[in-house]
Amino acid sequence: MSQQKPNNFSKWYLDTIQKADLFDYTPVRGCIAFKPDGYEIWEHIQEEMDKRFKETGHRNAYFPMLIPESFFQKEKDHIEGFSPELPWITEAAGEKLEERLALRPTSETMIGHLYSDWIKSYRDLPVLINQWANVFRWEKKTLPFIRTSEFLWQEGHTAHVDEEDARKETMQMLAIYKEVVEGLLAIPVYDGQKTPSERFAGAVDTFSIEAMMKDGKAVQAGTSHYLGTKFAEAFDIKYLNKENKHTFVHTTSWGTSTRLIGSVIMVHGDEQGLVLPPKIAPAQVVLIPVGPWKKNPAIMEKLDEIFAALKAEGIRVRLDDSDQSPGFKFNEWELKGVPVRIELGPRDLDQNQCLMKARDLGDKVAVPLESIIDSIKKELETMQTRLFDKAKAFRSENSHTHIDTMDQLEQHIAESELNETIPGWILAGWCGEDACEESVKEKTKFTTRNIPFNPPATKHTCIHCGKEAKHTVWFARAY
Repeated sequence: MSQQKPNNFSKWYLDTIQKADLFDYTPVRGCIAFKPDGYEIWEHIQEEMDKRFKETGHRNAYFPMLIPESFFQKEKDHIEGFSPELPWITEAAGEKLEERLALRPTSETMIGHLYSDWIKSYRDLPVLINQWANVFRWEKKTLPFIRTSEFLWQEGHTAHVDEEDARKETMQMLAIYKEVVEGLLAIPVYDGQKTPSERFAGAVDTFSIEAMMKDGKAVQAGTSHYLGTKFAEAFDIKYLNKENKHTFVHTTSWGTSTRLIGSVIMVHGDEQGLVLPPKIAPAQVVLIPVGPWKKNPAIMEKLDEIFAALKAEGIRVRLDDSDQSPGFKFNEWELKGVPVRIELGPRDLDQNQCLMKARDLGDKVAVPLESIIDSIKKELETMQTRLFDKAKAFRSENSHTHIDTMDQLEQHIAESELNETIPGWILAGWCGEDACEESVKEKTKFTTRNIPFNPPATKHTCIHCGKEAKHTVWFARAY
């Protein structure tokens, strides 16, 4: 699926996640149930993130889901940014509440309120806390995993003595996100700074990692925000510094969510369905007996032996000894995206070999039974790298650096629509004026993704007005 037609992509995506049995719809609009395989993918992401958070001194805590309305009023930009998406509780136990309570869209306000009590002196800083939680944003248009009214995420909230320390934290967490998304999910990303219009509500600066899906659209895969003293001033978070003066702390927040699951599917999936990077696959290997295996106990004995050896190596393995036909099983496990399939039948046993099939490759290969464990371990490593390289090559093919004017962009989009190809991402100059950015969005539905730290080229004129460019920016349609 190197060139997935945009009109078919949503249908392909929904078919893929349903056939892979990752989720189910619920009676509440925009809210999904995570089935075990879907949730286990999140657990593997969570495990890797959490390990890195703790290695950098962060600790986990938990804060209330219900946030008083007055908290949002304290930070003007914050309430304006989230107000349209907030679900409110107005009644409880049959009585009307004195103050409305919002289901948290994010926790800066609640945590800011509590930090004002927890932080008194420079000795209390930095405060490095992360929360694993669910949040609510009442979306008008939803897509399972990518955009839902309730979703799972982590949100880090830290407080620091000064801007330098807070900004260092902001960039450290963005770097962790990039390492995990590229290393664990095999998804290449561009890291950079968001434009003011795309900035988090209440932030001084927002930084993001942006990933390209197979329909050419962008997914914001993670964000890290330097909040300055905005929330500290709103919630009176002060500390007594070494000069014995009360000073506002500098805060940060940063988050990734279960949209990473949707991103994995959209980046690596193919015509047959789900393709999972080995590091996050609920089952990394499936063992399937073939031929008249029930009449030959030695086949199951050998598969049981391989199963135990793989488990001992920490490899997640399943043995499918159901009564379904081999063809049905092959198709079923392909749909689930299992990285490696091992087949063993009477003829294979006679030849002291088995057949190995990598999910993302077309051909099976014969592997000697005496080296099967090492061969599987090597294939899992190779596939992880191969998926990243494929995704990076796809991104390169669909990243356009030759478009410098609106006429060129509109012609490029028209040709893509005519040929039923994806328009991809555009690297273009931007003068820094909001009006130019907004006009590009209105005319093309392309939004600024970020100002990349290391762009593949430098642009000198604004794509919209032609004046001198202050920034080189990625433009793309986005989820």
